[in-house]
Amino acid sequence: MSRASKLTLAATGLGTAGIIYFVHWAQEQEKIGMHKAVELDMEKQRIRRERQAEFEMQRALEEEYRKLQKVSPSVDEQSGGKSNQGQTS
Repeated sequence: MSRASKLTLAATGLGTAGIIYFVHWAQEQEKIGMHKAVELDMEKQRIRRERQAEFEMQRALEEEYRKLQKVSPSVDEQSGGKSNQGQTS
């Protein structure tokens, strides 16, 4: 085999090995990225469930307080419809 053919074979082999390594590395990075996205989604769902539970607890407390004491509408609620009648969009 000539020197040029040996160099071509070596360059081709190294190039192929480099491409294979790069493809495997890129797949691993993509897998890590997808796993992080799943973890982030799970964290968002956990926070959403916590906020929903807190909201439900606040709603239950409000209902209890309304049973225990009389609540009258605020000044804003009473005049809310009247203040917007004279305005145009």
